[in-house]
Amino acid sequence: MPPTSTPPHWTLRPALPEDVEAIAGLRAVVMRPDLERLGRYDEHRVRQRLRDAYAPEHTTVVEAGGGFAGCVTLRPAEGCWWLENFLLSPALQGHGVGSAVLRGLLARADAERVLVRLNVLQGSAARRLYERHGFALEREDAVDVFLARNPTP
Repeated sequence: MPPTSTPPHWTLRPALPEDVEAIAGLRAVVMRPDLERLGRYDEHRVRQRLRDAYAPEHTTVVEAGGGFAGCVTLRPAEGCWWLENFLLSPALQGHGVGSAVLRGLLARADAERVLVRLNVLQGSAARRLYERHGFALEREDAVDVFLARNPTP
């Protein structure tokens, strides 16, 4: 179904340590449907996993309408970057914001010739977004699907 309204203007900024609770709260909202479908939703656990792994130095915050609206983490790892915690407020989803943010991250990876890896939950609609941007299946299990994208020239 196409969006019914125009999303607010959005911008990016570096994450701060104090953004952790807003990000943890958005993660609980965004991931709830998929985690419930898989029988794995635990509100405390979904928030705590974010708090435990939060790396503001590798995270970018999306702001819209004057406030926090999402984030994405691009964490360096051995031989690649891991794309983590790509979360957008439901109000911004379906308006091209996620694609625009992802294009910017992938342009960086391409410029630096870095492989990008990520994982999504089985059945997540986000998988289609990533596949449209060149990610391909590496492996999967009962809960997660692991995707990777080689840098393009």
